This record gives sequence, structure tokens and C-alpha cells, in this order.
Amino acid sequence: MRQALQWVIGLILALVVSGSPVWAQEHGHQQMMMPRVPADKLAEARALRNPLPSSPDIIEKGKSIYEGKGSCVNCHGVSGRGDGPGAAALNPPPRVFRSHGFWKHRSEGEIFWVIKYGSPGTGMIPFGGVLSDEEIWTVMQYEQSFSGGSHGRGGGHQGGGRHRGRDMMMHDMP
Repeated sequence: MRQALQWVIGLILALVVSGSPVWAQEHGHQQMMMPRVPADKLAEARALRNPLPSSPDIIEKGKSIYEGKGSCVNCHGVSGRGDGPGAAALNPPPRVFRSHGFWKHRSEGEIFWVIKYGSPGTGMIPFGGVLSDEEIWTVMQYEQSFSGGSHGRGGGHQGGGRHRGRDMMMHDMP
């Protein structure tokens, strides 16, 4: 009897543990798919395009803003994994910039809008009073470099478009 009980408990634990990654993936996917721009501003945000050219100089400037004035590193982490020192207290957790899925499902205008105006219901505060529009576009190019940086300029739900063609990899890519 005792052996049967141990077997059942082991089976339950195995099912719980093996199901956890699936739930986490689904939860993370749902979080990634949720628009962070209010519905009445979504079309306006998706119409925005990064006016800056893609270049190593812009990415370096973006890194400086990310780690300094923008303080992005505090939540999104040094390598864009969403594991900065402030991340543990945030629910939902900060975006992971290393995910190709994140960049695929969000237009650059949506990302710009969230950085500038914040995202209610998350820990993402508005940075429009701290960073200029140009600085926001600059830091976004650095953030894109975490996942390889080769993303459509239109991005997101608009179906992409031109590629940045950046061959620059920042930090340790997965």
C-alpha cells in the first residue's frame, strides 16, 4: 500500500512539474500577445516608424541610454532577459527583448508608444518626460539587438516589411 501511495504521489509530482513549463510558455505567450497600447491609440501607434538609420553608432548610443539615463537595465536586465534587479517585484514581468516573438508581434510604433507613455497594469512607467523621442528610438534599436536585430521595420501586425539587416549581435545570444 505504501509503495502504491508513493508511486501515485510521484506520478502527480511528475505531471505537475512537466506541465509547469507548458503553462509558463502559454502564460508568457499570452503576455507577449497582449497589446499594451490602449485600443483607441493602437492605429496611431502602429503608424509610427523609427526615423533613425540602423547603424552601430546608434546602437552604441542606445546602449548608453539603456544602461544610464533610461534606466531600462533596472528591470529588463543587462542582457535583455527581463531579469534586472527590479524585475522580481513586477507582475507581469518585464518584456524579454531577446525573444524574436516579441519583436515579431509588436510594431516598432507600439513599442515606442509604450516606452513614451507607459503601460497601465504593468511596471512600465512613462519615459516621455525623461527621454526625447529620438532617445526612445535610439534605445529601441539597442533593445532589438538583443535578439539579433534583424526585424521588419513595420513589424508586428502590419506584416513586417523592410529588414534592418543588422549583423550585429550584442551580448550572449541564445
